[in-house]
Amino acid sequence: MNLNILNKHMKEIRNWSLEGSSIVKEQSFANFKEALEFVNKVGEIAEKHRHHPDFVISYNVVKLSLTTHSVHDLTEKDFDVARDIDNLSK
Repeated sequence: MNLNILNKHMKEIRNWSLEGSSIVKEQSFANFKEALEFVNKVGEIAEKHRHHPDFVISYNVVKLSLTTHSVHDLTEKDFDVARDIDNLSK
């Protein structure tokens, strides 16, 4: 992805970091149940976009990672999904 476009998109999403060819977000919750409910909501977003993040759940912490595996890089789809995930917190 072009560096200028990448920088523009990174400014549009909240609390995501760039790790290689992925954007990553870690979010904490009060307990495992809340973390799992969040993951299920993210799953609905992923299905809507037909673009699925990788998840790691560690009790009350969820780590999400988005990349477009077919091109081994970030695409517009990754940022579309990230924005919708950010809207869950509003």
